[in-house]
Amino acid sequence: MSARTEAINPILRERLVCPQDHGPLLDAGDELYNPRLHVAYRIDADGIPVMLADEARAVDDAEHERLTAQS
Repeated sequence: MSARTEAINPILRERLVCPQDHGPLLDAGDELYNPRLHVAYRIDADGIPVMLADEARAVDDAEHERLTAQS
């Protein structure tokens, strides 16, 4: 099974930024990750990114290290 980030339209994906700091996001499987703020935005089952700051998931230091090591 492929990651949900791969299902996002490439044109849309290159325009997606963090709604909080307007910076770039890393592809992190079924989420988009902001390494500067340590928050992840989920991608729903239909492949639609949920880019709402109040629905962002906090990422701890260990997960941050794992996610940034992949990039």
